[in-house]
Amino acid sequence: MTSDLLPDRLADAPARLLAAAEVAEACVAEARASLAARIAPEGRLDRRILDAEQRAAHGLAWAAAYAETLRQTADWAADLARAGTWDEASARPALLLAHEYLSQLAGGLPMSQGEMARPVDLGFDPARLSPVIETLAPDATAQARHRIVALLAEARGRPSLEASGLDDTHQAILDQFTAFAAARIAPFAHGWHLADQLIPLALIDELAGLGVFGLTLPEAHGGAGLGKVAMCVVSEALSRGYIGVGSLGTRSEIAAELILAHGTADQKARLLPAIASGAMLPTAVFTEPEAGSDLASLRTRAVRQDGAWRVTGAKTWITHAARADLMTLLVRTDPASADHRGLSMLLAQKPRGDDGEPFPAPGMDGGEIAVIGYRGMKEYEIAFDDFAVPEDALLGGQEGQGFVQLMATFESARIQTAARAIGVAQNALDLALDYALARRQFGQPLAAFPRVADKLAMMAAEILGARRLAWFSARTKDAGRRCDLEAGMAKLIAARIAWACADNALQIHGGAGFAVEQPVSRLLADARILNIFEGAGEIQAQVIARRLLDGGN
Repeated sequence: MTSDLLPDRLADAPARLLAAAEVAEACVAEARASLAARIAPEGRLDRRILDAEQRAAHGLAWAAAYAETLRQTADWAADLARAGTWDEASARPALLLAHEYLSQLAGGLPMSQGEMARPVDLGFDPARLSPVIETLAPDATAQARHRIVALLAEARGRPSLEASGLDDTHQAILDQFTAFAAARIAPFAHGWHLADQLIPLALIDELAGLGVFGLTLPEAHGGAGLGKVAMCVVSEALSRGYIGVGSLGTRSEIAAELILAHGTADQKARLLPAIASGAMLPTAVFTEPEAGSDLASLRTRAVRQDGAWRVTGAKTWITHAARADLMTLLVRTDPASADHRGLSMLLAQKPRGDDGEPFPAPGMDGGEIAVIGYRGMKEYEIAFDDFAVPEDALLGGQEGQGFVQLMATFESARIQTAARAIGVAQNALDLALDYALARRQFGQPLAAFPRVADKLAMMAAEILGARRLAWFSARTKDAGRRCDLEAGMAKLIAARIAWACADNALQIHGGAGFAVEQPVSRLLADARILNIFEGAGEIQAQVIARRLLDGGN
């Protein structure tokens, strides 16, 4: 093996990854204490100061997400070492990730293309990072990065280089859905995108037959009874084929969680088996034109009248709305309220529409919102005008609980969004690697050039870390523990990585990648939405910072 990573360095890698995680956590603890003194005087978070110090607070959120990523990567490495499966293909990208993330913590962490969080902003001493960065430096050389590319080339055709660590059940699920995506999704995805075409119903039927829509529902309600790790594996594999297909399960997941946790016995019996089988396709109808992320300010109202709820108002950015049979519809049922306490959730059924007539129901009207990517299910806006919903469609039969009920689903939604982002990132790496190995310039493959190898190696390293973080948040959820912090970090990190991977993949393709017929151009458009929906990056960082600075509350 031609490598600058000697066997003893390879064997010692888990220990050095652990040291990287520990020093990152120490820096975050110091930053947290420093910022808390400014933002949470006397131990109580001051929201006005938090808003004024938003840049530093969001930097803390990103730094904490980095530290948790390194912790989960180190724990994964230790598990593989104990199992005797720790190898060079696992070690190299993990070590590169540790070196890069510590270096960014020391010099400047990118929250976006033009916003950096630096130690001076966060209030920690970067000097403590230098000794650990030095031990990792040999694993970030040009030679080390070229070796990662060689390992990636050797591994082509496998589900993914970093999938190690799954148990037999989850590995079988991964193999099944990776093969399905390669055969039934990837060859057609770009055609659907270019034609701005809805995902074919025949494919949705196939997904239903594979149990995608009832994956995490208990068997008593017609589901498979699997956990959120399985959800991550399936969502990533399908999104690696096409993000639209990987997203189909999200709406079923949200609706099923709402009904399972809060629904009446009748609502569970009627709706959950239909959702699990794929016979009933749900859509989430929450966002309004003037509200955005501020869900508590929603204006769409529902009035109880003659045994029904009469809904009036406007909703927007509703995914797969025309085809949906069930709307989880957030409305204001208390006209005297001006905050979240007046909101309720309706389980509103509707007839399935099509391109010609998207909303064939009295009291509903609307149309498609043209978008640059994420086209396979389409986005819609809907106007409700005295739309009738049966009185017993109130979720759980409880008024004023809609906002609280919805918040409880955000953990799962953000975990799944992270998994979708990882699938898009992995697809970008697949395309970039294939092109860089096949395309020759100046007598050698593109992959032989250091700047191209740098991009490919870093893509692999960041995908590895994001996957570790997403699976950790999923396992936390499966254990029944609160995981809004972990899920938020997973979504924050994975969304940025998806965009970076898609951008770098297009750069590797050069001018060819800018052509609409190239699938990599679709990935750039698809990846861009991931940092916006399910909580924009700025909102997500604010939520994480608030948790970190408010004593974990």
